[in-house]
Amino acid sequence: MKAISVSRVSTDEQGDAGNSLPAQDERIRNYCKRKSFQIVEVFSFEESAYKEKRDEFDNLLECAKKIAAKEKVALCFDKVDRLSRSIFDKRIGAIYEMALNDKIELHFVSDGQVVDSHMSAAEKFQFGISLGLAKYYSDAISDNVKRAFEQKRRNGEWLGPVRIGYLNVSLDKEKRLRKDIIIDPQRGHLIKKLFELYATDQYSMETLKIKMTRLGLRTTKEKPLYKSTVEKILKDSFYCGIAVSKKYGSYTHKYPRLITRELFDKCQAVLSSRHRMVYKARSRDFILKGLLKCPNCGCAISPQMKTKPSGKQFIYYSCTNAKNICKRVYIPEKNLMEPVYKVLEQFETISEDVQDDLVAELRKCTEAELTFHKAQIERIRLETDNVKAKQNRLLDTYLEQRIAKEIFDRKHKECDEHMQRLEIEMSEHRKADYDYQTTVATILSVARRAKDIFEKSSDIAGKRAFLSMLLQNPVLEGKNLSFTLQKPFSLVLELAETQNKTAAISGDRPLWLRERDSDPRPIG
Repeated sequence: MKAISVSRVSTDEQGDAGNSLPAQDERIRNYCKRKSFQIVEVFSFEESAYKEKRDEFDNLLECAKKIAAKEKVALCFDKVDRLSRSIFDKRIGAIYEMALNDKIELHFVSDGQVVDSHMSAAEKFQFGISLGLAKYYSDAISDNVKRAFEQKRRNGEWLGPVRIGYLNVSLDKEKRLRKDIIIDPQRGHLIKKLFELYATDQYSMETLKIKMTRLGLRTTKEKPLYKSTVEKILKDSFYCGIAVSKKYGSYTHKYPRLITRELFDKCQAVLSSRHRMVYKARSRDFILKGLLKCPNCGCAISPQMKTKPSGKQFIYYSCTNAKNICKRVYIPEKNLMEPVYKVLEQFETISEDVQDDLVAELRKCTEAELTFHKAQIERIRLETDNVKAKQNRLLDTYLEQRIAKEIFDRKHKECDEHMQRLEIEMSEHRKADYDYQTTVATILSVARRAKDIFEKSSDIAGKRAFLSMLLQNPVLEGKNLSFTLQKPFSLVLELAETQNKTAAISGDRPLWLRERDSDPRPIG
């Protein structure tokens, strides 16, 4: 049989580790030799499996389709995670369908898995779990790195760029990793003066910019101030001791304060008096509010409360008809919720035996993740050595006066930040406890109690958030609600249906795919 060898890494640094492209190529070539496969094409590239744009992978698909049009071909990867780390990539559904239709075969050398038209239900399920775990492991490491940064925020450390009026300094001149922030002796007093002048309410942004420029205030890159820069400084609470992250909110930082909180509040009062905003009261909350769009015109499906002469209240949904295309049809909320309750009741049919089976399948895949874990540690070590060597070369270049100090400072800062990220990532890999079994058991536990959780929630916003987590692409079809389930709940439900024989699933399709585009059939 003809074969295509496929090797992939995500970054240049990963390509230098034990999971390098040459190492993958060698393992695949040895495998094809044992299987008597004739390698006709070799794809070896650096490309992230998370991005939507995957040009190299698309080229691979085109090549496989051309060969498969004449004869069956084997696509050989080192591991499942070299194929993809995203279970939502539609390319994976397409390539899987080709394997089930006996046009190609997928061989995963190190994992010992083969995907072809003769797969059993258990093998299909194991492949689906392997894909899910490949995504889960990377997401888990990302979450752990985020938690490490959260701990830094709890310690009052600032992780973003330094503000005008402050300087970054190194506390460890040898390792150049530990950083602190101090007041800039050249700009700090000018920033304080800027706040004091604006608090008098005698300066506009323009006049204040001109005044501070005359006093000698410049940006950290020695550029003149803009009016927008002045406004940004005046709105920044970092100067009075409160750091603000757009994503994580505000917290008290540990660095010296340039101004008092009282002075900052005075400036905010002046800003507010010049930019007053009209308050808009919040409307009443509903379970499906903001979740549905009209399939005909694309306008929102809005809820409203109707009170009958008897005093009873009912909730109806209808298209807002903002484009004057639709005829308004009012649908009771209880009718729209019927298919949702049917799905919640299906989750209750999951038995403890089904849960045990899923956890057992998970244990088979844990060893493959352990190998990946070790490879990542080796990659980080090599990447760390590369960054240290780059720092040494940069210092030599600066001492030889071949680059300017500003270029040296910028490049050196980039290296320091890179080293800090690597330190955190290495720490998280070292203490990873491989809690996959617990994770799946938790998902199943939540799924089995989904109806109880939903019904006992007295908070409308909480119920809507639960539906947002459970439902995918909810749409209105006539007077009925149609939707698909989010992963991993769709996988859990399919396992329950298979185990309890409540749904007929075609033998030529896997448990994790129900349609050609990898989206499960709508429920409605």
